[in-house]
Amino acid sequence: MEAAPSDSPAFAAVAARLPASLDLDELARAHGALVRRRQIRSGRDLLHLALAYGGGALSLRGTAAWAEVSGLAQLSDVAVLERLRGSSEFLRAVVGAILAERREAGLPRGPARRVRIIDATTISGPGNKTEWRLHVDYDLAAQQMVGVELSEGRASESFARFHFEPGEIALGDRIYAKARDLLQIIAAGADFLVRMGWNALRLRHADGSKFDLFAALARIAPGEQAEATVWVQPGRAKRNLMPMRLVMARHPGGPAVARNRERARRQSAVHRKQTQPETLVAAEYMMLVTSLDPASFPTADLITLYRMRWQIELLLKRRKSLMGFDALPAKAPELARSWIYAKLIAALLAEDLVSQVFDSPPSARPQLQAASALDLAS
Repeated sequence: MEAAPSDSPAFAAVAARLPASLDLDELARAHGALVRRRQIRSGRDLLHLALAYGGGALSLRGTAAWAEVSGLAQLSDVAVLERLRGSSEFLRAVVGAILAERREAGLPRGPARRVRIIDATTISGPGNKTEWRLHVDYDLAAQQMVGVELSEGRASESFARFHFEPGEIALGDRIYAKARDLLQIIAAGADFLVRMGWNALRLRHADGSKFDLFAALARIAPGEQAEATVWVQPGRAKRNLMPMRLVMARHPGGPAVARNRERARRQSAVHRKQTQPETLVAAEYMMLVTSLDPASFPTADLITLYRMRWQIELLLKRRKSLMGFDALPAKAPELARSWIYAKLIAALLAEDLVSQVFDSPPSARPQLQAASALDLAS
């Protein structure tokens, strides 16, 4: 059987979607992925091979067979393994170039403010052992990823993994309510809106005395909202207190509160701890802290904006189910990295294709209309 040309029209169309300034050969050389050019002679061929393995969900043996039939190269499964193990930094750089172009293209025009949602998901290896955590930076208006970071093991989730520009708004779940990270966002000229747990931050009054959170919560009727100005203590010493708004919303009651309390009990059981009484009380409330100006962002708008955070959860679930991110086949760390980055490249290119078919993803329109109703002016 005659082999097909190595640079097929189909892959040429894929490669054309990469940033025009991206030199794959130079990038592969710079990251030590093209030390030996036998069989795989270019960065383009190496990317093609990686996308077949990761993006195409082939085994190493299947990738070797595909490479020979397609005319790309004659490789054993061991040779494929060695090529891909040495390609993780090259593939990471390709991901970085795609995301850098997105960030530049998606910069707000005029007075609009960019809302960036930060979250993370775990990627399990063989045997369902959690080995990797993918940290994701998501542009709410564009409905796209604009940043990623891959960490090994149970590395902590933090706003500090990403750089924020003046005027941007960082949005995160309660795990991101870390005083030093919030201080860095303010120092960068950006703002934050983050959910918090009852014991996540040291809340103070302006004079440094302790703020009684549960007394404030008790004054809120079911279904109502309230605000307070608090000062957060970044460290153990009572200095450099950060003023911010504390937004408190009490759930009306019923199944939602019961689910929150049951979730708290399960989490305590997983960590072999007793559920604290304060945790069960806090389950009845949503508590947010923010640096946003009350004149532009009243309480109700902050709650609406925070509830858009579920968009990133949908994105991560789609990536796991549709792109197979939940089926990591590799045990070797460098091979696993290459597989994950290849998956990311395929996912990013697919997102770009969808964004050209629609002016925005179909599921995004109601959320974007809600976002435009908020005053996101500077």
